[in-house]
Formats: sequence, structure tokens, C-alpha cells
Amino acid sequence: MQAKSYLELLILGALWGASFLFMRTASPEFGAFSLILFRASIAAVFLLVLMAFIRRQEMQQIRTHWRHLVVLGLTNTAMPFTLFAWATLSLEAGLTATLNSTAPMFGALVAWLWLKDKIAPATIFGLVVGFTGVFILMSEKISDDAMLLLPIMGALFASTCYGFAACYSKLYAAGMKPLAVATGSQVYAALLLIVPGVITWPEAMPSVSAWRDVICLGIACTGVAYILYFRILSREGVSKALSVTYLVPLFAFIWGWWFLDEQVTQSILLGAATILLGVALTTGVFKLPSKFWFAKPETK
Repeated sequence: MQAKSYLELLILGALWGASFLFMRTASPEFGAFSLILFRASIAAVFLLVLMAFIRRQEMQQIRTHWRHLVVLGLTNTAMPFTLFAWATLSLEAGLTATLNSTAPMFGALVAWLWLKDKIAPATIFGLVVGFTGVFILMSEKISDDAMLLLPIMGALFASTCYGFAACYSKLYAAGMKPLAVATGSQVYAALLLIVPGVITWPEAMPSVSAWRDVICLGIACTGVAYILYFRILSREGVSKALSVTYLVPLFAFIWGWWFLDEQVTQSILLGAATILLGVALTTGVFKLPSKFWFAKPETK
């Protein structure tokens, strides 16, 4: 990769890792629905303004393909963002980010079940390893409080939504401009969240620090992050862009420890490392030698 891509990847990992910190601090005051309503709305306005300045044709695609963008807005933003915001009411930022990193694993499962993609032995092994890591994390948390099973399952369902959205995008949004998909999904997600966001609006006005956090979520962790992601995607390709998956939990653990004094136990580290290994095997970032699968070496 180019040097600037490494820098942008590092910044992107830091921003998306920080999003779990901001959700952790702002969710108690806003509530999950209201927080994500503002996050998506701020991101949508930011991206629409950017689109107006660069004068591209993405706005036409947002209007033409609105049905597909509504589905992506629901499954790639509204539902997973809200579920993660709700999960951070009970779970640490680093732990929630680690559960978020299982998205490529669920994407592989959805692609196999829905798109009939072939699933290789290495992918199956990666899924087994990854879900073993999830079991380790769940065992650690549930042993302390059985009620934490619900937010953990909510976070895993959010990752499943990302997996579905990736496959849906592959089918129906492949020809669209990346900025149109990013902007359109935020616009329609915000529209979908208006009613639940207003109904669940907190009785007490959120504090200035909570408003600061939601503005950071909308502009930096969503708007700017999307721009960086699509820049890396267009310059380096999908596999290298997805390597940010491994940076997000790292930064989330750092921010949570630094700003919120969140404790990281050995079991959490073991579970997180196991999940990331499973994701690396599932996505093909880390490959085992062919003889590991008892395959005969190719002859020429």
C-alpha cells in the first residue's frame, strides 16, 4: 500500500474505534434511538454539503435508487448503529467494538446462504475459530452478569445486519458511486429513525458534553470516516480497506482504557484475539499452508 493509505487506514481505525467511546458516553443521556437519529442526520448533512461542493452526479443516484438505499440505510446504519448504541449501555467500548469485528464472518455466512457463494475449508475453520472467541467473551461477561447476554446478542445481530448489507450492496448497489451509497444510506437512515427517535426522546435535555459527543460521532466518526474508507477502497481495493477491521477494536480498547478507565482482563484479550484470528482466516488475510488441510501439493 502507499504510505498515505497506511496513514489514512490508521486514522480511520482511530475514528471508528472512537465511535464506540462516544456511544458509550452519550447513549445514557440520549438513549439509543435518539442518539443514532442525530448521528445519522449530522452525517447526512455533512455528506450532502460535501456532495454539493464537489458537484458530482451522486444526487441523481440517491433519488433513482432510493428503494435500495432505504434497505441499506436500515440494515447498514439504522439497525446496527442503534443496536450498538444500546449495547454500549452495558458493555465496554472495546468489547462492543470486538463484537462489531465479527461482521465479515457473518457476511461470509450470509453470502453462502443467500448468494450461494462457495465456502472453503479455511473459511469454515475461520468461522469456528471466530465464534470460539465470541464464546470466550460471552462466558467472561455472563459469568459476572447473566443479563449481559442480551446486549451481546444485540451486538452480534448488528454485525449480522452488516453482513446482510454487504451482500445486498453487492447485488443492488455495485454500479452506484460510493459517495452516493454513503450519503443516501445516512439520509434514509435518519428518515427511518425520526419516529422512534422522537418517541424515545429523553425527558432531561442531554448535557453539553453529550451533544459534543454526538456531533463528533456524526461528523468525524461517520462523515469523515466514510470519506477515508472510500478513498482507501478506490485506491487499494476491498481486502486492504477491510483490514481496518483489525484496528478498530485496538483503538476502542485504548480509548476506553484511557478516557473511561475501562479494565481489560486476560479473558477479554484472549477472546478478542481469537475473534480477530477467525476474521483473518475467514477473509483470507491470514492463510494456512495447503498441507494443513491435508491437500496434496500441486504438480506441474
